[in-house]
Amino acid sequence: MTIINRVLKKPRPSIVLDTYWKFAAERQAVFFNRIHRIHPLTTDSILLKHKFTNAYRASDRVSQYLIRNVIYKGDQSPEELLFRILLFKIFNKIETWELLQHEIGELNWKTYSFVQYNRILQEALNTKESIYSGAYIMASGKSVFGYDRKHENHLRLIEKMIRSGLANKITDAESMEKVYELLRTYPTIGSFLAYQYTIDINYSRLTNFSEMDFVVPGPGAKDGIRKCFKNLGDYSEADVIRWVTESQINEFERLDLDFQDLWGRPLQLIDCQNLFCETDKYARVAHPEINGISERKRIKQLYIPKNSDIVYWYPPKWNINPKLSETYGKTYQSIHQPSESM
Repeated sequence: MTIINRVLKKPRPSIVLDTYWKFAAERQAVFFNRIHRIHPLTTDSILLKHKFTNAYRASDRVSQYLIRNVIYKGDQSPEELLFRILLFKIFNKIETWELLQHEIGELNWKTYSFVQYNRILQEALNTKESIYSGAYIMASGKSVFGYDRKHENHLRLIEKMIRSGLANKITDAESMEKVYELLRTYPTIGSFLAYQYTIDINYSRLTNFSEMDFVVPGPGAKDGIRKCFKNLGDYSEADVIRWVTESQINEFERLDLDFQDLWGRPLQLIDCQNLFCETDKYARVAHPEINGISERKRIKQLYIPKNSDIVYWYPPKWNINPKLSETYGKTYQSIHQPSESM
């Protein structure tokens, strides 16, 4: 039997791929300029006007809050850890977490009460407060759990996930993809959310996989990929994300870009996936003649400076935090180390 090893046809880039790398470098420069209080943060008019996530997902304000104040504060047992992650991520809104915390105190599965949590969230809705972030669109779950209010169904979803022994299944998982597949078995959690939750869980001690193990392109990333490439050749969208991630050093050199990585950590698959999504938005202004899948023409969110600074802190297993004392000063580690109660 003759085995033919066919060489895969590579994707064919468009002009937007250069913009992808330029955006990544400039957005990361903004990140460091903000830390070092260098103004103006950028001379890029699109970045000055519109809101974009960081080049590294873990550096975003909500991810930082999750890592620092949700994951690494509190009981580190698998069930309690997963409960906190799911409770935070279902709403994905710092204010909602802090509202529950203010009304209840320590948030844990051991003392969880559907009636109590539901009452607090309903009261917030009654005062016209938004309890969900606009970042993710999540199905209501009414067809599964039967409640008219979305948050009631989602509380029941969390209960279902914890009571099914998901925490132990996750700790026993042999790969990041297996964690993703476990999450996909639950109602209202589609492929995009399952991948995002997998990444969030992997920030914790529940799993310890490389962020280079597995990637799932989201809708925004698919739009960005369509703009960055005239055709994909024999590559899937996931293949493209991996190919781009593995090419980052050469691409920054090719374009003579001074990319400042995350204290020695290169861009990972999740970061390059997100960068395709952000490039899709950026290209709506920079390359209006090039269409994506959705054919959106405007960037909805404007950039509004936050009054509070973030002192960055990352999952300890990344070995980044010891290097941050060089940026923030020698007292960083002793002052900004979150408690990790067991």
